[in-house]
Amino acid sequence: MTEINYMTQGNATMPELNESAVQEWIVEVAQRLGQKVGCLTYVFCDDEYILKTNREFLGHDYYTDIITFDYTNSRHIAGDMVISLDTVASNAEMLGADYQNELMRVIIHGVLHLCGINDKGPGEREIMEQHENDALAILPDNVFKK
Repeated sequence: MTEINYMTQGNATMPELNESAVQEWIVEVAQRLGQKVGCLTYVFCDDEYILKTNREFLGHDYYTDIITFDYTNSRHIAGDMVISLDTVASNAEMLGADYQNELMRVIIHGVLHLCGINDKGPGEREIMEQHENDALAILPDNVFKK
């Protein structure tokens, strides 16, 4: 059974997501990769919260846009994804990208990790980016509340 939860930490404000449209999109992307979606939790936060999380759980002393905690079992992908909205905004500005598009890229990036796609090894970043682009190509127009 698919369950997607959203929460905030730190000084983050909850994005205005159409949760049912986002869920349908995530399920479709996972299905295209041969996966079923179980329980996912998105924690939207600020830079300080993600830095603290990165230090505490991964021993990394830097900011990032997303940290994915994988609880996938043999039948369903599952996990917690901590997303710094501050870093998403900074990255969007640096790349000249639309903030909402960048947020959706990061949201699906975590799902792609749970589906087994990596981005740290040789050539893996390009594969991840292609999967992100493929997912964004099927993103419904109504994922944000009007």
